[in-house]
Amino acid sequence: MRIIKYTPNTRTLAPAFGFSGRSPWTGLESEIDRWFETALSGVGSAWSTATQFPVDLYEDKDNTYLRAELPGVKRDDISVEMVEGFLTISGSRKRKGGAGEESFSFSRSVNIPDAVQADRVSAAYENGILTVTLPKLEEAKPKKVTVEVK
Repeated sequence: MRIIKYTPNTRTLAPAFGFSGRSPWTGLESEIDRWFETALSGVGSAWSTATQFPVDLYEDKDNTYLRAELPGVKRDDISVEMVEGFLTISGSRKRKGGAGEESFSFSRSVNIPDAVQADRVSAAYENGILTVTLPKLEEAKPKKVTVEVK
């Protein structure tokens, strides 16, 4: 058997697949730059902007927990509110720089299930980590059912 080098003619295949000669990677660099600008929009700026931050949600049989990492934020600058099924965490962070004081604000709202005792929600902030505890209603907790023999 003889090996032959094969080079397909992409010009003839391009119209069949909708390829117009433009690379599919065109614009990827500008899109990544836009993501970083959005993520860092408040850092280092002299004006306040609203920035979202990631949160972790997990649960056990009695509670649902929301955990957010907020490094460098003072406890007094954090606000946690529960209104109409939404838990909203907001606050601000100030930093003294060479040109004066710089600040940015952050806010995040998370939809909370109806099976939460809103009057017993609590929050703790330690070492830059905010943990919100959302106790489940008794009806929502798993119950063990015994099976009777008849």
